Amino acid sequence: MEARATVRQVRISPFKSRQVLALIRGRRADEALMTLRNTPKKAARIIEKVLRSAVANAEHNYGMDVDRLVVVQAFADQGPSMKRWRPVSMGRVHAYKHRTSHITVVVAER
Repeated sequence: MEARATVRQVRISPFKSRQVLALIRGRRADEALMTLRNTPKKAARIIEKVLRSAVANAEHNYGMDVDRLVVVQAFADQGPSMKRWRPVSMGRVHAYKHRTSHITVVVAER
């Protein structure tokens, strides 16, 4: 039995999210929360909320024991990119993208 939580279109690039997700994949849920609390990255705050939601889903929807939960999957997919323009010299513009992520965390009992 697995419980999952997903957050979509978060305003952070998937590359930055994946760096933090690699820290918690395969760990117990309480260890993963402690790791995220002590990680000084913006993605850690977002992923901590998703992990808390996955744990709450496991407890409430499936009646799983919170102390035995393990993060079995944690991944970030590319979301839609917001295209923006920056003015530069001689009346020109340069394009850049604000990237977004879809972050998913799956927990299961061990």
